[in-house]
This record gives sequence, structure tokens and C-alpha cells, in this order.
Amino acid sequence: MAKGKKNVRGIEPQKKVLKAVLKDVIKRAQGFADPHRVANGKKFSLKDHDPSRTGDLGNEDKPRSKEALAVGVGALAELQDVLYANREWSVLLIFQAMDAAGKDGAIKHVMSGVNPQGCQVASFKAPSSEDLDHDYLWRCQAQLPQRGRIGIFNRSYYEEVLVVKVHQGILQSQRLPQQLITSRIWQQRYEDIRAFEQHLVRNGTIIRKFFLHVSRKEQKRRFLSRLDDQSKNWKFSASDMKERGYWDAYAKAYEEMIRQTATPEAPWYVVPADNKWYTRVVVAAAVVEAIASLKLAYPVVDKTKLDELAEAKLMLTQEKV
Repeated sequence: MAKGKKNVRGIEPQKKVLKAVLKDVIKRAQGFADPHRVANGKKFSLKDHDPSRTGDLGNEDKPRSKEALAVGVGALAELQDVLYANREWSVLLIFQAMDAAGKDGAIKHVMSGVNPQGCQVASFKAPSSEDLDHDYLWRCQAQLPQRGRIGIFNRSYYEEVLVVKVHQGILQSQRLPQQLITSRIWQQRYEDIRAFEQHLVRNGTIIRKFFLHVSRKEQKRRFLSRLDDQSKNWKFSASDMKERGYWDAYAKAYEEMIRQTATPEAPWYVVPADNKWYTRVVVAAAVVEAIASLKLAYPVVDKTKLDELAEAKLMLTQEKV
């Protein structure tokens, strides 16, 4: 298309309207997300992050937060539509947290307006026998999002420096050569993960990682709620209490994980998770900001395609039904 020539199909006006509508939303999204972003983990400490924090919002602002979430979900739907149409970039969202931190709810609410065709979710439990026949990144690589799609990892390869680090006996069941299980294995895994994520970014995948930071006190309250409510009993298992006993070890593992793997190109968001309504607003804001940063636009069709469309329209208008 010649410089300065208007697109007769209205693509440029549509693009301008989209930008005008989203500009304010994106600016507000940055305000919600940026305080929780960790792009350099060298000095990171969990004690500096209050899991009950709600920014400038208080409990009286919960109705306003629902409105903010709805606006964010709407903006995300618009941005995802352009991402899907563009088909050059992909987005990978990784969620990690202690039990009962609200990962499932955050994913459900934030992605509620997204077209299912442009989104894929993978939940990673204990590795299968087939998984153990490969390196620990293999099963996650197989679930990476295609170009134009948003991929969501509910837990991920980070379990290899979390649960496996807390329960190091698991290493013996991973079919690794014994000479490779040394005191350097954790540092090596951090290096592998950083390199893997750098590779993804260099090939067009935007990565945003979320640690939903819940307090021990709030986890207890949610566990009791699950035990007292029959409709929530299915969410609780004996292993939940067993893992709670390793709280301090997990906190240390999460802290080191973020220190070692927070980078400008693949940042962590340490999201306060004691108040679910605030958690969801922050996650939505971070995802909106991430996709908006790509500055994508709907594809502009060439003259040949425009002629095909004009011919199809003519045929349809002349058709007698």
C-alpha cells in the first residue's frame, strides 16, 4: 500500500479506534502490574512482599476492582484477537504458587473473555513414565503455544527447582545418571531455565511468570473452608497438609527461584494472593500490558486479496436466494 494512501477496507480507521480505546486501559494496567514486577532477582527477598497488599485499593474498593477486572478482561479479548490475527508472536503465562493460593481462579477469571481458539492451558502434575524417559523440559516444550496463541502453564518446569528441591529424594526416581546428581544440579537447572526462556523470547514468545504469594495464615483459612464446605471437599487432599509442613523450605525455594530466573525478558510478578479480587486485577493488568507492548495491528491485505474480496462481494450481491 502506497505511503499516505488510505486502506479502502477500513483497516486503518479500525486500528485507530482500537488504539484510542485501549490507551487508557493499558496505562492503568501498568499502574497495577509494575509494582509487582521483578525483572532482576539479585536482591529479591520474599519478606519485602506483603501477601495481603492491595496497592491503593482497600476492601471498600472491591466493587471498583471488579469493574477494573471487567475492563481488563475486555481489553485482553481485544488484544488477543489482534494477536491471533497477526500470527507472529505467542504469549506464555506461567503460574506457580503454594496450595490454595488461587491459581485456578485467577486463570478462570482473567481469561474468561478470551476466544478459546486462541488460548491453550496445560496443567502439570507428577511426571508420567513417558515424561521421565525425557529431560525435565520435554513435557513443557510439547505444550508451548503456537504463534498467535496464549499458552497458560498451571505449574511448569519450575517444579524441578521447587518440589524436587524440597523433596530431593525425587531425583533418584528421575532416571538421571548418578554422576549428574551433584551439589551443582540446582544451579545448572537455573542456568538451563534461563537459557530456555531466552531461546523462546528470541523466537517470538513473550513470557510472563506469576508467583501468587499467599500467607501461611490465609492458606490455613482456605484449607478450613474446604474442609467445612462439602462442595469444596474435593479440593483438599492429605498431601496438602503434608506439604504445608514444608512451608519454610518452599518459601526459601521460591525466593531462590525468583532470584535466579527473574530477567527483563522473562520477569516474575510476585502477586499478593491473600485477597483474590486484587490478585486477579494484577494478573489481568500484567497480561494486558505484555500483549500491548508488542504494538500489534490487524494484518493489511494486499491488492490481490482486495480484488478477491470485491469479486466475492459482487457475486454474493448478485446471487438470487
